[in-house]
Amino acid sequence: MSKLTLVSSNKTFGGEQRVYSHESSEVGCTMKFGVFLPAEALAGTKLPVVMWLSGLTCTEQNFISKAGAQRVAAELKLIIVNPDTSPRGLNIEGEDDSYDFGSGAGFYVDATTNKWKKNYRMYSYVTKEFLSLVHDNFPTIPDKQGVFGHSMGGHGALIMTLKNPGMFSSVSAFAPISHPMECPWGHKCFGGYLGEDKDTWKAYDASVLVKTYDGPPLDILVDQGSADNFLKENQLLPEKFIEACKESNVPCVLRMKEGYDHSYYFIASFMEDHLRHHAKHLHH
Repeated sequence: MSKLTLVSSNKTFGGEQRVYSHESSEVGCTMKFGVFLPAEALAGTKLPVVMWLSGLTCTEQNFISKAGAQRVAAELKLIIVNPDTSPRGLNIEGEDDSYDFGSGAGFYVDATTNKWKKNYRMYSYVTKEFLSLVHDNFPTIPDKQGVFGHSMGGHGALIMTLKNPGMFSSVSAFAPISHPMECPWGHKCFGGYLGEDKDTWKAYDASVLVKTYDGPPLDILVDQGSADNFLKENQLLPEKFIEACKESNVPCVLRMKEGYDHSYYFIASFMEDHLRHHAKHLHH
């Protein structure tokens, strides 16, 4: 079992916001993550856990300092964990060349191309290594876990839910990259990590995966800002996901939020709604 090293701990809303690091076998480097433990968890009570997946360029810090999740998580008695978005410091040629590929842009896939396949295994890192690390080290209820995320992380939350029926009892997303096979970010990351055979891309595209979903009923919540530049640039394509959900009879609510952009100001505005959505499913 991977050993945890405490990087920081700050008391907040009666609980503690901590950052840990550990040596990851899946991605072959030191990885950091955040965990918010409400007072009840600090006292040893087992609580449901919600995992947040961040977007392009983010580390574990963005969510912790900008999303404003701790107050509501303390009230709702939810542990929140948030991993990093990619391996770090591997000195792979090109890993730091652009904001939307390599460092900070793992895209929650397991790479298959020669250059990236050894370390860029964020799908397996999150779904296998990270979640078992969380359950082994914190007072969680393993069969009461939810997942949500933003942009690239919204894509991660959707595909992990759809690919692993029953793993998550609740799911939501802010401005997710909903149909990466058809957007520039997806083309770049899938092409780089998975190669040019587009058939292999389907395994990581929410708008494709939802069509063959066969598992427990889902209740998907998606929020999207109407003033989001990336929406206008056709990077996000939420309408494609909604269309696919309708075709497949998978319940999904898309809420267009007038005037909001792609930033953490948008996320913070509706974080409470999302946490209450998760609590509703995790606390019954």
